[in-house]
Amino acid sequence: MTDASPTRILLADDHALVRRGVRLILDGEPDLTVVAEAADGAEALELAREHRPDLAILDIAMPRLTGLQAARELSRTLPETRILVLTMYDNEQFFFEALAAGASGYVLKSVADQDLVQACHATMRGEPFLYPGAVNALIHNYLDLAREGRTLPPKAITDREEQILKLVAEGHTSQQIADMLVISPKTVERHRANLLAKLGLKDRLELTRYAIRVGLIEP
Repeated sequence: MTDASPTRILLADDHALVRRGVRLILDGEPDLTVVAEAADGAEALELAREHRPDLAILDIAMPRLTGLQAARELSRTLPETRILVLTMYDNEQFFFEALAAGASGYVLKSVADQDLVQACHATMRGEPFLYPGAVNALIHNYLDLAREGRTLPPKAITDREEQILKLVAEGHTSQQIADMLVISPKTVERHRANLLAKLGLKDRLELTRYAIRVGLIEP
């Protein structure tokens, strides 16, 4: 890739220090360049539409939209943009959700200095990048499912309900959520009622605890 244009990267993480460190790693490579930085998932989508990067590197736990939510939307609206998930969570559930959301790889922040550049190169070659623990999880999960004749279980809630759950847990009012998602407050209230019923929860506090437990927001 010596005479080719460098891979243009969008970097999204809500911690400025993490972004700075990751950017130093990426900009140190002659064939990689960061063209935009976002502090949350919603801003990542806006900047992706504006810059049309070759690669988006998304943290999982971010305000407004998580990296997984942003990845789903990016896969749908900008399928030519490759996606890498960068996370502190060595978590099987997040790993599988990242793949389902359209990510080509899953990189742990704890070893980003070793794995991230390699992951970027693999992704741009059209190859998946999986850290060693994820490979083991993938193999074990596949073998378990095959042995029991099962398929992956469906998610408990829809993507839209997950989006609203996150915003409710972050403390936004129905009107604020309606404005952000360009829907009516009544629609927000209906989704919230469905969430409470589906998850067997009583109120906003329990919804918030659930959102923390499944990694939609940080405690």
